Amino acid sequence: MGLLGLLVGLALLVLFAFRGWSVLLLAPFAALVAALFGGEPLLANLTQVFMVHAAGFLAQFFPIFLLGAVFGKLMDDSGAVTSVAAFMAERLGERRVILAVVLAGAAVTYGGVSLFVAFFVIVPMARSLFRAASIPRRLIPAAIVLGTSTFTMSALPGTPSIQNAIPMPFFGTTPFAAPGLGIIASLIMLVTGLWWLHRAEAAARRTGEGYGDDIEGATERAAADELVRERATTAREFDPAELQHGQRSERPSPVWSAIAPLIVVVIVNLVMSLVVLPRLDVSYLAEQRFGETTLAAVAGVWSVAVALTAAIVTTIVLNRARLPALRRTMDAGANASVLPAFSVASLVGFGAVVASLPAFTIVRDWVLAIEGGPLVSLAVATNILAALTGSASGGLTIALDALGQTYVELAARTGIAPALMHRVAVIGSGTLDILPHNGAVVSLLAICGLTHRDSYFDIVMVGIVTSLLALVAVIALGSALGSF
Repeated sequence: MGLLGLLVGLALLVLFAFRGWSVLLLAPFAALVAALFGGEPLLANLTQVFMVHAAGFLAQFFPIFLLGAVFGKLMDDSGAVTSVAAFMAERLGERRVILAVVLAGAAVTYGGVSLFVAFFVIVPMARSLFRAASIPRRLIPAAIVLGTSTFTMSALPGTPSIQNAIPMPFFGTTPFAAPGLGIIASLIMLVTGLWWLHRAEAAARRTGEGYGDDIEGATERAAADELVRERATTAREFDPAELQHGQRSERPSPVWSAIAPLIVVVIVNLVMSLVVLPRLDVSYLAEQRFGETTLAAVAGVWSVAVALTAAIVTTIVLNRARLPALRRTMDAGANASVLPAFSVASLVGFGAVVASLPAFTIVRDWVLAIEGGPLVSLAVATNILAALTGSASGGLTIALDALGQTYVELAARTGIAPALMHRVAVIGSGTLDILPHNGAVVSLLAICGLTHRDSYFDIVMVGIVTSLLALVAVIALGSALGSF
């Protein structure tokens, strides 16, 4: 009965989340259903397991949600994201339209701008470029997914994405874990994704397929759609409803002041991770009032938080004249972080209840018994959970919360570098999360005025297939050569 309860709880979570029900309600309900089937005490599971683990996630990662959302909103309202996208389009021209869209998305998301901010800025630009080049608009979502939701989310060293931050406390790693393998994985995703998109473009030209007809007002309706909002907030770290608040600049930011904060994120993150923090005397962290922790457990989050703070200050200093309502803009950014953070935390609470059930030992033993060793079983676990929840961050946290300590011990026994575990876990979470019910996919299609029938196959090819190829390559190279 315990295993049946686990499956029933998970099925309820997936089914109703896909229908747009709030995860804040669904996750505790599904967790209690699983506990009920297992004959476990309900109130104890709610307050001592679900809430404790959800609160623990917020305690660790809410600063990144908060600072990332504020930074994204400042970049949006100052016109900086628009300037970066326009710069890419101008430099690459009509002959390299797809590359321009991909690199525009990659530049802003690797620089720390939230995914949904990028969506609402890059989609209009992509429409204009694709229309001028007579490329089918059905390829726009795939091009944007490739640039924003693949290598800059999970593979590129130093990316400030929440997915890259989640494994750091578990493995004691930095945002730059396994940089060589991350770069190789990024190149695989980018090159194979571009190859597929150019192949699809060539096929469309041979058949005479043009751009097609836009659906007027699709972007505006998507921004106000509550169903899109509920799905989006479980997928990424920004509440799309807050994009309508604050006040956008009437003139775009100069390119140099738009790009500067993105560069600041990368440089400060690197310096904090590799130079500053390792030289600090942080023996005080062992004190009870600081949680009796270690630098390895907090260094990654500290690095990203400081980098985003520096980028926020840089954005305000360079673009103050283009932020006519600074307080409202920052308030909107702060508000945009709350619902996504609590939604993912609720998924973490659900996973903690499930992992505490006696029946979960069956699942754990099955995962650990997968042939290929710890790297393969870790990849399978993160893939499955990300697929079921439709959330890379939710699936990754559930997997590591339930099995993280086990994998740390396995890594120590088998000589696998924690940095390699980190990179495999993050890339694994960013593959099958892009299933049809993924909130980012649903939101992007709505913003573009397209359906799954129109564009989902190309999204699969550039989002899932390329990431799986990169994951296989990282596991193979890491197994043969170790972390580098």
